[in-house]
Amino acid sequence: MIGILSVPILPAGTKVDCTLDTVTTLFGNEAATGYARVAVERGVDRYPDGLTYAIPQSLSEIRPGDRVIVPLGRGNTATASYVIDVAQNTTLDPAKLKPITRRDDASARLPGQLVELARWISNYYCAPIGMTLASMLPAAVKRNVGSVTKTMIDLGDPLPLDEKLPPKQRQVLEVLAKLEPAQRPIELRTLADMAELKTTGPIKKLIDRGLVETSRRTAVEALWSQHTSDATVPERLTEPQAKVIDEVAGGLDDGFAVHLLHGVTGSGKTEVYIRLIERVIAAGKTVLLLVPEISLTPQTSGRLIGRFSDHRVAILHSGLTAAQRHQHWLMAAEGRSPIVLGARSAVFAPIPDDKLGLIIVDEEHDGSYKQDQVPRYHGRDVAIRRAQLAKCPILLGSATPSLESWHNAHRGGKGAFTLHRLADRVPGAQLPIVKVVDFREQQRAHQDRRVHLIGPAMQTALGRTLEVGAQALILLNRRGYANYIACPDFNCGWTMQCDHCDVTMVYHLNKQLPKPGAGYVRCHHCLAEQKLPATCPDCHKRISTFGLGTQRVEEELHRMFPMLVEGDTMLRVDSDTMHGAKDFHDALSRFGSGQLRVLVGTQMIAKGLDYPGVRLVGVINADTSINLPDFRATERTFQLVSQVAGRSGRGADRGMVIVQTFNPSAPSIQLAAKHDFVSFARIELAQRKQGGLPPLTRMTRIVLRDEDHLKCLALAKATAERLRQLAGEAVRVRGPAPCPIARIAGKHRQQIELLAPTAGIMQTLLAAARSEGVIKAGTAMAIDVDPIALL
Repeated sequence: MIGILSVPILPAGTKVDCTLDTVTTLFGNEAATGYARVAVERGVDRYPDGLTYAIPQSLSEIRPGDRVIVPLGRGNTATASYVIDVAQNTTLDPAKLKPITRRDDASARLPGQLVELARWISNYYCAPIGMTLASMLPAAVKRNVGSVTKTMIDLGDPLPLDEKLPPKQRQVLEVLAKLEPAQRPIELRTLADMAELKTTGPIKKLIDRGLVETSRRTAVEALWSQHTSDATVPERLTEPQAKVIDEVAGGLDDGFAVHLLHGVTGSGKTEVYIRLIERVIAAGKTVLLLVPEISLTPQTSGRLIGRFSDHRVAILHSGLTAAQRHQHWLMAAEGRSPIVLGARSAVFAPIPDDKLGLIIVDEEHDGSYKQDQVPRYHGRDVAIRRAQLAKCPILLGSATPSLESWHNAHRGGKGAFTLHRLADRVPGAQLPIVKVVDFREQQRAHQDRRVHLIGPAMQTALGRTLEVGAQALILLNRRGYANYIACPDFNCGWTMQCDHCDVTMVYHLNKQLPKPGAGYVRCHHCLAEQKLPATCPDCHKRISTFGLGTQRVEEELHRMFPMLVEGDTMLRVDSDTMHGAKDFHDALSRFGSGQLRVLVGTQMIAKGLDYPGVRLVGVINADTSINLPDFRATERTFQLVSQVAGRSGRGADRGMVIVQTFNPSAPSIQLAAKHDFVSFARIELAQRKQGGLPPLTRMTRIVLRDEDHLKCLALAKATAERLRQLAGEAVRVRGPAPCPIARIAGKHRQQIELLAPTAGIMQTLLAAARSEGVIKAGTAMAIDVDPIALL
């Protein structure tokens, strides 16, 4: 048994000169064979370089990236940790070092590049190294959760239809033969259902006789392979597409480089990705493809599976089951998948160090790439750093690039991005016609006094779309039924606010309740819920609900067009209805088949979806974010309108977009209607430069939180004062000031903003403040480096 020394652990850096050559440390009968610096899975930020432990003889094979169990603190609490470095000597006193207890054999080893990446994230984003490493390893992998594969069936060669077979077996073959090539191979149980069989016995007999081909796929591959209807290879590439592919592929062997692909919606960016993936696979390397939302992965993965049917695709995102996450994680770690696809956290895919050949970040501008919990990393920027560590190129793609990436492509000098352009849609498709209408005038056009969210222009366009059998997307980036609940008496003035947050409650209709119009109110920040009150608590008049929400849009659409039935021919797509990958898969599958005529949703439907049947896109209110107290508000508005407009007219017929807005002359909306990103970026960057704002400078936002307002304010003032002393003239320190939402979940919030001319100057200040303990990530303080939202 290994003896545990009851002495405190000394942090790295304590000067005690000893090596294995001069001192032998004994643990029972085992001598130390080396020393390891480990990062514990705790919010410990005092030792950013880790804690030092001795490695006993029985664990001599331990390497960086291993998950181990160590005794922590005076009570020697068994604590999960990650090895970040191994050495043969130490400057600490070996006699005072505790040994590692054991290796966690249930967990796979993280590649060395991921360990280096974690150290960079920890330093850059001011996050404890242990929590950073812990976020890289899915819980399913830590727990060694099992996995399931599916048997896939395809036609044999030659077709065995002339064989003398029992009726049920012949029926199976006939069903297989009628399937489109993109629909095969098909999962065993699904085939049995299509052949109207009660059991899979007839299919298994065909397998035994060798009359059909079989393969094994994970449950995720089997499910999403159904999205391969667009897996055909274009007859020819456009000249700009071919140029981009040659320029990026020409540097695959030249090491790290950042490429920015600015291509209008429908210009064929995905085909560029696929052709580059082909070249990387041919070179024996692996491609990592990131998408911003799990709602985009079914269609994207289906296209990849269809085009690369001879290769495995590892799919990583939080919408999978535990078993699926573990299975696909292992596929990537063992090098069995030359294509790894996923949302933000897939940037931590355990691709072996020598295998990563290219990283692609699709819709690189999207805010979903930013993590809102410790570590608060940005997936795009972490992907760039990972490509740098792997010495491979990275391609960032978007129709509306982030101003950070656009600035980096135009600033010149060392480290500038290489810009590529796809200015036109692929042949046979045109950019849609965009019509901007004044929301106020549209509402006045109605004869009654009811609130109307769909004006005459949109109603007429939608009617024509439905008449010709086409489909429509209707966007409102706000959930629920109404976002303003108040007393109708102006003399009373009561409005319903959250008891725990400084925001109004949102009314959600619940049609399952027996009483018409019944529902509940919810806070979208702390998630507190309660029944909708019938009367004002102050004057007892019947309350009124105002404002916008996807539920109200859905209700109005059904009233205008009775053939649009909720859940049948019309579906609402927001976080209230989509609870996992299966929900997204089912919704997109039904929309792709044409069963659903209209999708009503939030920003989930605004990006990445490619359906040729969509002829109309309607934006209910383009102003949902334009007036927020955030310097990125206009950029987000431009991106949202441009992206959702790009879903229209991706087939042979030109599409139409109706944009309702209270600010029809706003530059962000006018330029989005003209598909003119270049002009928008020029105007917006000039304004940012004048205000000294990112991307011309670098920003860090520190939010302090406490239930006691005076304590929160005192801590904020003290923190800001010390930061000013440390910063001197190099960094602007603004605040403290109340956050735009001054209280969330019962905690008051004060913010401090730091603005520096360069990332290096900012990091120098943060390192000094972190070393002194002035800033420390935790429940009382959030440190957001390069924030994308300021609420």
